[in-house]
Amino acid sequence: MARVKGGTVTRRRRKRVLKLARGYFGSKHRLFRTAKQQVMKSLMYAYRDRRQRKRDFRRLWITRINAAARTNGLSYNKLMHGLKVAGVDINRKMLAELAIFDEKAFSELAEVAKKAQ
Repeated sequence: MARVKGGTVTRRRRKRVLKLARGYFGSKHRLFRTAKQQVMKSLMYAYRDRRQRKRDFRRLWITRINAAARTNGLSYNKLMHGLKVAGVDINRKMLAELAIFDEKAFSELAEVAKKAQ
């Protein structure tokens, strides 16, 4: 039986992995075996962190809202409860934006939340 040389297929596969590994430190971007391991690990991190990014942003928004609420004499949970009772439907992302860029509007919302309780 004739010998089969899988040169082009193997080379293409290895080049694809090494291209993904560009910028990695040391042998992780030079040697195929270590590059493949690191690329697989990096893809796992990317998958996990796409979900984690959403959690991290929510935590950041809550921290910002809490800080702004306390300057208006409320805690975070009292503010959110007051807004819910008052029927103000605004998400945390927009509340955090108001807390940073429009303090007057945020303090008006805080007053609405205080009166609703």
